[in-house]
Amino acid sequence: MPLIAVAFLSYFGYHSIHGEFGLKATEKFDRQRAERQTRLDELTKRRKTLEKEVALLSDGSLERDMLDEKARFGLNMSRADEIVIFH
Repeated sequence: MPLIAVAFLSYFGYHSIHGEFGLKATEKFDRQRAERQTRLDELTKRRKTLEKEVALLSDGSLERDMLDEKARFGLNMSRADEIVIFH
């Protein structure tokens, strides 16, 4: 009986640390979650920036400065007396 108990505890003890849902796997999942949350935050920030730019170019609120900026950036053109700073 003691030998069966030791084997039983050893088996479950090993898998609680090294198994698919063990401690090491949990650490790996936490690292992946943190990395993906960082990526999600970056993508959310980029999406908000793009939504803001689209709102400036949409009907009813078309701003000449924004249209001019996008056209110059897309065509890569400017006048000789201008200083252009792209961000």
